[in-house]
Amino acid sequence: MRTVYKTTGTCSRSIEIELDDGIITNVTFNGGCNGNTQGIASLVKGMRAEDVIERCKGIDCKGRGTSCPDQLAKALEEMLKK
Repeated sequence: MRTVYKTTGTCSRSIEIELDDGIITNVTFNGGCNGNTQGIASLVKGMRAEDVIERCKGIDCKGRGTSCPDQLAKALEEMLKK
């Protein structure tokens, strides 16, 4: 399953995510802090979506109430609901 999630409240504009049987096979952030988003994408590759949601949900960036990892968690939650 593949989706492009439009982010809100972050420097990144969207996140492209690929899941295979609940396992993250690829993540690409469009925009944002390049090194950080590449790092997040690399770290979550091969992980279960539920584990990433548990670890990343609620992370805040500069008082924005969200962050790139938090937006990734929200996108994964939406994907798992489908």
